[in-house]
Amino acid sequence: MSIGQALIEALESLTANKLRSGLTILGIVIGVGAVIAMLSIGRGAQAEITGSIQGIGTNLLFVFRGGEENVRNPQPLTLSDADAIRDPFLAPNVIGVAPAISDNVIVSYGRESTTTSLEGVTPAYGPVRNSKVVEGEYINEQHLLGRAAVALIGPDTADKLFGRKQALVGEIIRIEKQPFRIIGVLESKGGSGFGNPDNTVIVPLTTAQSRLVKRSTRDRVDMIIVQAASPDLVPKATDEISQILRSRHRTAIGGDDFTVFSQKDMLNTASSILGVLTIFLGGIAGISLLVGGIGIMNIMLVSVTERTREIGLRKALGARKSDIVIQFLTESSVLSLIGGIFGIGLGWAISFIVGWIAAANNTQLTPVLGIDAILLATLFSTAVGLFFGIYPANRAANLEPVEALRHE
Repeated sequence: MSIGQALIEALESLTANKLRSGLTILGIVIGVGAVIAMLSIGRGAQAEITGSIQGIGTNLLFVFRGGEENVRNPQPLTLSDADAIRDPFLAPNVIGVAPAISDNVIVSYGRESTTTSLEGVTPAYGPVRNSKVVEGEYINEQHLLGRAAVALIGPDTADKLFGRKQALVGEIIRIEKQPFRIIGVLESKGGSGFGNPDNTVIVPLTTAQSRLVKRSTRDRVDMIIVQAASPDLVPKATDEISQILRSRHRTAIGGDDFTVFSQKDMLNTASSILGVLTIFLGGIAGISLLVGGIGIMNIMLVSVTERTREIGLRKALGARKSDIVIQFLTESSVLSLIGGIFGIGLGWAISFIVGWIAAANNTQLTPVLGIDAILLATLFSTAVGLFFGIYPANRAANLEPVEALRHE
């Protein structure tokens, strides 16, 4: 039996039971659509998050207090530590240093209030973090020296308080019930949920230390952000920072009381986690495809039972065992292939709808529908059809002609 003839007979057999075949195909459609949608949504989230991290820069280093687990009472990071790291003779591969302190605060304007993150920074923070303003000005040395009650406001915070993101320079907001004048609106970086960079308020470091964020010493900071000369020099800059802090904190070898974390490490970690999550989502969606395959096996077994006399007649007229196997495998493959084609359309539709809903809710998520995901889902669905069609096909092919012809 030729493949063309087997295909024609498979289509005739399937169209003879349209409703039953349609319901069987539906299981494959849902499975393939779910796999494609989950993979595209997961990749979209991965692209968005890694893109946001890359937008900040891959040559950044973040220095935090605390290091090895066996180190007790680690020394805090200080402004003096930041000044030492800024020394070009001690750290020639460092081009920018920005100490900062942070906390969560309540910001209000009129009757509106919101909880947001507060950053106390120096003027170097803007260039190091690639933080820009769309209107107004950034914090300068005069603000820092005068402990000025001025603030930069993130776009999401501005929207919550004022219902707009423009023409806010000069407005007075209250941070922890203390008045601050807005001098600029930050450029949107994109984000949502916990740690949203657009939901923030930035004030001069000296102002935060004296009025908003209490620390054990005036010199103490929560984090030191360091900019290496280039992404390739990040390892050298890390070694230089570590040597400086070990010398200043007088820590023993293997007993660092600080941690130097690079933006590249963060990017690799995020990519790894999101990659695993995408595969996990695709695997869960693949379960529905497996259920669809079981549906194919079920319908093919029913078909073998119903067509026992037909099979016996074919074998009595000279049909070989391989002809019967090809016939039933072709039917199961056609079922899964048709389901796979319609599943591609369903997966695209789900991805489009999710992207549209995300855009309507101002969420940065654009599903990425890759050709590899389409091919993977389609080939897997066809393989499912073949796999779950083997047993019914062999069962049909092993029927004895005489017994089959006697079947009622």
